[in-house]
Amino acid sequence: MIEVDVRGFSCPIPVVRTKKAFDENPNESVTVLVESMVSKENVSRLAQSRGYSVKVEERPDGYKLQLNPAGR
Repeated sequence: MIEVDVRGFSCPIPVVRTKKAFDENPNESVTVLVESMVSKENVSRLAQSRGYSVKVEERPDGYKLQLNPAGR
């Protein structure tokens, strides 16, 4: 599983790094750690547009997004 920690970065960096993780690791699950609701929404939108399911866990330091490719 791939983990992308983009806490402390504002958009578009979280989206760019998540896209890079998708491109470099096709068909792999990706966990993304973000701080803000805006980043959570933007990364979720990217994942859904690429056919990934999105599971969001709210944490004291932001959000943990579990992104799984279709069929996983």
